[in-house]
Amino acid sequence: MSDEVLLEEADGILTVTINRPAAKNAINRAVAEGIAAAMDRLDSSPSLRVGILTGAGGVFCSGMDLKAFLGGDFPSVEGRGFGGLVERPPEKPLIAAAEGYALAGGLELLLACDLAVASETTRLGIPEAKRGLAAAAGGLVRLPRLVPYRVALEMALTGDMISAARAYEIGLLNRVVAPGEALAAAQAMARAIAANGPLSVAASKRVMREQASWPADEIWKRQDAIVTPVFASEDAREGASAFAEKRAPSWSGK
Repeated sequence: MSDEVLLEEADGILTVTINRPAAKNAINRAVAEGIAAAMDRLDSSPSLRVGILTGAGGVFCSGMDLKAFLGGDFPSVEGRGFGGLVERPPEKPLIAAAEGYALAGGLELLLACDLAVASETTRLGIPEAKRGLAAAAGGLVRLPRLVPYRVALEMALTGDMISAARAYEIGLLNRVVAPGEALAAAQAMARAIAANGPLSVAASKRVMREQASWPADEIWKRQDAIVTPVFASEDAREGASAFAEKRAPSWSGK
């Protein structure tokens, strides 16, 4: 793992920090590979329940490292895409914790996360058109699915940034917090998720991610195929028993 991507594990939470503050955490190949490896670790480790993606030095991510790009360094990983994330996010929940800027590929990393927290001073945007490029790492396909179409189109065509308050208003962010508090807020959210049944969380994320493409006459059948094993699990019995006995549940993931 490159020192340009830092990992920390605690309480079932994997915190992944892009560590290139001098370059405003711009993504190069090494960072993309580091994030991809971190996502593999998140999904493969039974002790990990939730991931957080953040940036060092008060900046989330300014996008692709254009200087490295001109030198032939393309920050994509086969099977996971740009930043080691956008084409195949992890199966477990991933929360973005943004400070400073989430621009271009940086915003696209945030879009690939399941939930997002940002500080009041964070600025977000897909300015690729200003550089003769296109937001092809998720900006053009994920953004209009998360926010009103005309708003997404304006962001793509003008390349202008929006404030965290505006991003929250249009549904792009879950929470906006005081400067310097994004990571702490994401950690609180992650702890709340990690306290829940892992099978329940996994099934809920999968249904919500996939349901948009399901034919109307197959919605219930497809949902049942995913959630029925949850109801038949040991954790389901443990959750009911813990509730009846007024104690915290002890999840086995079975």
